[in-house]
Amino acid sequence: MANDSMQEKTEPATEKKRRDAREQGDVARSAEVPSVLVLLAGVIIIKVSGRFMYDNMVGVLRDCLTFDQIPDFTDAQTVSLFYRYALNFVLTFSPVMAAVFLVALASNIYMVGFQISWKAIGFKFAKLDPIQGFAKKMSLSSVVELIKSVAKLGLTGLLAWIAVSGEMEHIRSLHDSSIAMILVYLMKVTYKIFIWVILPMAAVAIADYFYQRWQFEEKLKMTKQEVKDEHKQTEGDPKVKSRIRTLQFEAAKKRMMAEVPKADVIVTNPTHIAVAISYKPMEMKAPRVVAKGAGVIAQRIREIAAEAQVPIVENKELARNLYKTVDIGKEIPGDFYRAVAEILAYVFRMKGKRI
Repeated sequence: MANDSMQEKTEPATEKKRRDAREQGDVARSAEVPSVLVLLAGVIIIKVSGRFMYDNMVGVLRDCLTFDQIPDFTDAQTVSLFYRYALNFVLTFSPVMAAVFLVALASNIYMVGFQISWKAIGFKFAKLDPIQGFAKKMSLSSVVELIKSVAKLGLTGLLAWIAVSGEMEHIRSLHDSSIAMILVYLMKVTYKIFIWVILPMAAVAIADYFYQRWQFEEKLKMTKQEVKDEHKQTEGDPKVKSRIRTLQFEAAKKRMMAEVPKADVIVTNPTHIAVAISYKPMEMKAPRVVAKGAGVIAQRIREIAAEAQVPIVENKELARNLYKTVDIGKEIPGDFYRAVAEILAYVFRMKGKRI
C-alpha cells in the first residue's frame, strides 16, 4: 500500500474534518470582505451624519482658536480641557465607530458563524519556532497574501491620488477660506476618495472571497485512505465490530442454552430445527419460546434437553412455523395455540401436571 503522504488528496472533506478544523479556528474567511463593508459603512454614516460631525468639529475649532488674550492654563484647567475635547471627539465620531464595529462583527459572523476557538487563541510553543515561522511566511498562501496586500495598497494609493489630483487648485486656495468652509471641503474630498476607492475594492473583495473558499476546500481535501481511517475511528473497525457481534452472539446463545433445561418441551423438525417451549400457568398468559435453533444449535438443544430429561416431541410443521415467526422470549401467536396446547397436554399428562 502506498504511503498516505504519497496519495493524492481527491476526496472532499468529511463533516468530522470540517468540525475539527472549525474547532481549531481554521475557516474560509476573506479579510477583504469586512474591509470593504466597513469602508462602505463609514461612507454611508459620514454622508448621513455629516452635519452632526461638522457642527461638532466647528465648535471645537472655534473654542480652541478663538480667544481675546493668551490664556494662562493651570494643570487642572489643562486636564479639564483635554477631557472635554476628548469627549467631544468621541461623540463626534461615535456614529462612524459604532457602524464600523457592528458591520465588521456582522460580516465576520456571516462568513464563518459565531464560534470562539480557544485552541486557536491558546499559547503554543511551536509558534516560537523560527524555522517553522519562516517556512510559514514563505508558503504559497503567505506569498499570495503579500502580493494581494501590495496590489491593494498600490491600487488604493493610485485611486486616492487620482481623486485628490483634480482638487489641487481648490486646495491651494483654501488659505483664503473660513474654517467652516475648509471643514466642509475636507469632508467632501474625503467622501470623494472613499467613493473612488470602494468600487474597485469591492470587486477585489468578491474575487478574494471565492478564492479563499476554493483554497480552504483544497486544503481540507483528504486521501481515500484518510477517509477510510476516519470512518473506522467514527464507526469502529469492522474487525472489532465483527468480534463484538460474535461475543454478543455467544453470550446470547449461552443464556438461551441455560433456559433449555427449564423448558417443558422441545419441538423438533426432527433433526434440523429445535424449539424449546415453556409454560407456567400461574406466571404466563400463553406458552413462550425460550430457545430455538437450526443445524448445530438445534442438535445442542436436543442434547441439553436429553441430559435434563426434557421431553422432545417431533412436529415438523409446528417446529418450522415457530422457528420462523416467534422470537426468543416471546409468547406464541394465537394461530399456534391449539397445536402447542395438544403437545403440552400430552407432556403434562406424562408428568402428572395440569395445564
